[in-house]
Amino acid sequence: MCVQGVRKIEMSEEVGAPRSPSSAAGGQVPFLHKELCDCDSVPAKCKCPAAPSSPVPDNPQLQSRASLDSVIGEGCRIQVSVILPVHNSECWLDECLKSVMKQDFEGTMELSVFNDASKDNSINIIEKWKLKLEDVGIRVVIGGHDSPQPQGVGFAKNQAIIQSSGTYLCFLDSDDVMMPQRVKLQFEAAIQHPNSIIGCQVRREPLDSTERYTRWINNLTPGQLLTQVFTSHGPTVIMPTWFCSREWFCHVGKFDEGGKGVPEDLLFFYEHIRKGGGVFRVDQCLLQYRYHPQAATHSVLEETIWNHRVRFLEDRALKHWTSFTIWNAGKQGRKLYRSLSPANQKKVAAFCDVDENKIVKGFYTYQESKERRKPQIPIQHFRDATPPFIICVKLDLTGGGFEENLATLDLKEGLDYHHFN
Repeated sequence: MCVQGVRKIEMSEEVGAPRSPSSAAGGQVPFLHKELCDCDSVPAKCKCPAAPSSPVPDNPQLQSRASLDSVIGEGCRIQVSVILPVHNSECWLDECLKSVMKQDFEGTMELSVFNDASKDNSINIIEKWKLKLEDVGIRVVIGGHDSPQPQGVGFAKNQAIIQSSGTYLCFLDSDDVMMPQRVKLQFEAAIQHPNSIIGCQVRREPLDSTERYTRWINNLTPGQLLTQVFTSHGPTVIMPTWFCSREWFCHVGKFDEGGKGVPEDLLFFYEHIRKGGGVFRVDQCLLQYRYHPQAATHSVLEETIWNHRVRFLEDRALKHWTSFTIWNAGKQGRKLYRSLSPANQKKVAAFCDVDENKIVKGFYTYQESKERRKPQIPIQHFRDATPPFIICVKLDLTGGGFEENLATLDLKEGLDYHHFN
């Protein structure tokens, strides 16, 4: 039995062999330019690094960390690391960090914070909460840098993972708030689904922001968590709700560190799917998901995301089809056609639509084609078209009209059609 602060827990056999905990003791751990994992591709051989050890300072306020480490002991491994990248987050950090302290998880838990060149009061808020969290038995590891410019969300998350030591990783954004049951319920789910990203339902803040997106997040069926991976909404479980094993994270690889403008969560999610990973959602609201203009997601260009989505669609779906129909003869359908590789453009048998004004034109001419004879693609009524379909019609926008039309065809999602918009 291990004692962490005031917590007593029985170590689960599910979490594997013990690993010595990190003993970084206050201040910021310098960021580490090394790989997240020494393994090539086999999860069972993953040896992801824990945080480096550093001497305990004489400051009595920081010696609580040394006491905490001595109580934990060498044989007791941290079960869950909460991964928290921070950049100029002073407005939200108190509420965020309080939600870490309020978790009802009875196992061993640490918070791994990486401060990505914040210029506001973030680091002082983190240091204040470090003492509070360690008083209740939650280890805190703080890393960061004070360069003139931030290195980006992908870099900060990777560094927070490198300096952490938990068997499982619980991702949290600094502007969000966890419900008390989050770590406990996702930990239980992750043990049952070791090769999956575990998500959860969310409550949007403010409540009336992105209503359509929030409905999509919360109401996808278990099957749609894998079939609707091509839509403009992005990952079918949103990144601030992710929870997974360290072994599986290392198997997939690290986050892209391209910085501002790179959709690092989308790229990681795609690689996760390519490597056979599953997606599971705990059907309880476990996160308050904040919407505000400063969110990092707003720095990614729509066109960047579009191009990644098209390539993923071609790689995961279109390469298995000899022909298909694009459902939408309007702007979005034509844009998809123009974005396809020449080989996949040749597979497009037709466009289909419900708009008679488009259907009566008979065909779409691809004027930008470099071919001497410009391709002409037929436009048909959806009832006359031949599956499989790539659907470029946005869901939940037509008062149910589109969904009713699709249902009349009695098709199977993921086999006979994929949603793209």
